[in-house]
Amino acid sequence: MDSSATIDNAYLSVEHLTKRFGSHAAVDNISLEIPKGEIFALLGSSGCGKSTLLRMLAGFETPTQGKVILEGRDITPLPPFVRPINMMFQSYALFPHLTVYENIAFGLRRDGKDDGFIKHRVGEMLELTQMGSYATRKPHQLSGGQQQRVALARSLAKSPQLLLLDEPLGALDKKLRERTQVELVNIIRQVGVTCVMVTHDQEEAMTMAQRIAVMSEGKFLQVGSPNDIYETPATRFVADFIGSVNLFEGSVTVDKPDHVQVSCEACVHYVGHGITGVEGMAVTVAVRPEKITLSLTAPALTAFNCVQGTVQNLSYFGSHTIYRVALSTGMVLKAMVENERRHADAFAVGSTVWASWPDDAQIVLTQ
Repeated sequence: MDSSATIDNAYLSVEHLTKRFGSHAAVDNISLEIPKGEIFALLGSSGCGKSTLLRMLAGFETPTQGKVILEGRDITPLPPFVRPINMMFQSYALFPHLTVYENIAFGLRRDGKDDGFIKHRVGEMLELTQMGSYATRKPHQLSGGQQQRVALARSLAKSPQLLLLDEPLGALDKKLRERTQVELVNIIRQVGVTCVMVTHDQEEAMTMAQRIAVMSEGKFLQVGSPNDIYETPATRFVADFIGSVNLFEGSVTVDKPDHVQVSCEACVHYVGHGITGVEGMAVTVAVRPEKITLSLTAPALTAFNCVQGTVQNLSYFGSHTIYRVALSTGMVLKAMVENERRHADAFAVGSTVWASWPDDAQIVLTQ
């Protein structure tokens, strides 16, 4: 898979960036272009290279080869303190002995700004992050979400050309993290700063970013919008990494311009589009749980896109229920059923059910 993503009118360009530690390539020949004002996410599991790539953008790591170009200027040789970039860390790295005001003002004082400018700029940042009433407090007197906003205000105070976020919400609990995601995006968009963020949380990436790069072993497996990544994954890894998915191994038996048939152990898939392939080739068919319909009686057509099994267990999430259906082949199929009524009729554990899906619900993966 090509580890590049190009667009017109790039603000940030990464050209064939590589970082080797001995014989290991943590980042392997990556090229990327990001327009001004975009929030871009690097998404992947631990050790995939996303943090190393972010550190090379910041100047904390020196590339083995390649360039980083910001607004037409090659910044690759510049040390971190000279780059027009600010980085916000997961730990926030606030100075515990300084007030909120002084934390935000710290970088401006180091740059030699006069008191009048500092007062005005810090006031703008306090208003932007809604932290004005906390200006005289120390970090230990703030909640995790408030500390996160102070760290963001400090990062934006110097008007960086590029903002880097390293797991920005990792220290927050789930409920606060979900609320803060929206607040953070609103602030970044209001300022208009270009942003690259690193996260291993797929929901965070899909909520906050306009585009996502899914990384594995130092390479980009796919770059696209959250919808593109989720609905049309390019590889089996991406399909399995983003959200929940059912993966059927099989081989192509019919390949026409308008449809494909794939024979799997569990069933025969009829897919409503063609692929570039040959009959007999091995493929994987991906079906998301929310695309599947469960019923106690057989659907009208059972020749394609239909299996029968036994409800093994279920997980109730309020808005929906996830059912795990054991098939005779040993595969366990996941299906999501929306709970449209307050007391929804559930499929009982141990009951025999039919699972079916339309011909536009599947993706045929060839790698």
